[in-house]
Amino acid sequence: MTGDSGPEVAALVAGASIDVPDFPKPGVVFKDLMPLFADGAVFRRVVDAIVAYHGAGSFDVVAGVEARGFVVAAAVAYATGAGVVPIRKAGKLPRKALSASYALEYGEATLEVHEDAFVAGHRVLVVDDVLATGGTAAAALELVERGGGEVCGFTVLLELGFLHGREKLSPRTVHALLTV
Repeated sequence: MTGDSGPEVAALVAGASIDVPDFPKPGVVFKDLMPLFADGAVFRRVVDAIVAYHGAGSFDVVAGVEARGFVVAAAVAYATGAGVVPIRKAGKLPRKALSASYALEYGEATLEVHEDAFVAGHRVLVVDDVLATGGTAAAALELVERGGGEVCGFTVLLELGFLHGREKLSPRTVHALLTV
């Protein structure tokens, strides 16, 4: 097992995820991390690993990418006393929003964040569940910066290394708890 927080954390993530073939369409293997969230002890260790990697106090706000990123962002924010901001799919926010469109490995999508979600100069840790081709991550990072936040880190629970998303985000550092 490989991961940026060591083999023990990588094994935790691997052991608590389930492959679902042909979802959301034929040929795609969906990585279901819901069992990880449901296991309190594993979820706590994953959140602790994220906080340990970045350091409590190194960010002011945690931005979570819809939808499973919300779960991780809220937990990390609570653990550190930071704020939390959702980065949503298009059409889900009630006020004026910034948007960024991107290509997925199986289609296209748009992310949005409220225009006033970030205070200028706030250090923002962006979290998501899976890094695939890097499109979602790049759009999320762009939204934080366009909104006035300063991206200070990017973490995912699972990186699909064979899709080379990390390369798309270069020179930014990607922190992946498990890389497959």
